[in-house]
Amino acid sequence: MRTDAEENRTRILAAAREVFTEAGASAPMARVARRAGVAVATLYRRFPHRDQLVAAAFAGQHAECTSVYAAALRDPDPARALLAMIRKVCAYQVADKGFTAAYTTALIARRGMEQQRAQAERVVTALLRRAQAEGTIRDDLRLDDFWLLLVGNAGIIAAAGTGAAAASRRYVTHMLRSFDTIQ
Repeated sequence: MRTDAEENRTRILAAAREVFTEAGASAPMARVARRAGVAVATLYRRFPHRDQLVAAAFAGQHAECTSVYAAALRDPDPARALLAMIRKVCAYQVADKGFTAAYTTALIARRGMEQQRAQAERVVTALLRRAQAEGTIRDDLRLDDFWLLLVGNAGIIAAAGTGAAAASRRYVTHMLRSFDTIQ
């Protein structure tokens, strides 16, 4: 790749992370291009679809989630793995609100970040089934409950302001208690 093309790509991704953090993943592509100092045509040449730009802008965060998912699948205790994974993913939501906004939007709309969502669904489903088979997680929990927890956590983070980390931990703790088979 030419040096100027790589510089444009780097500026576009940095601008996209900033704009998506400020205005959500549905922010106008022209705003991203302006912030990056490139023409809209340049942005679309590099990223023909918004979903591609969103995924590329948050590739680092997704890589972190991927390592959490892999560790969870290696854990011999599926309930412990599932709960630890949820805590870590929710902590990532606090740490990077731009990723949280993009991911939550993709979850709610079921549009965008398809590969990331599919990977999470495979891992959560596998852990849920294993834990339910062992009787350590409630039988009535479904994949949708995982998404609800993440979307709820995003709402808590958005509403809590400077107390987001503590509010998120409290929320997640309460929600995970409801996963237990002992009520």
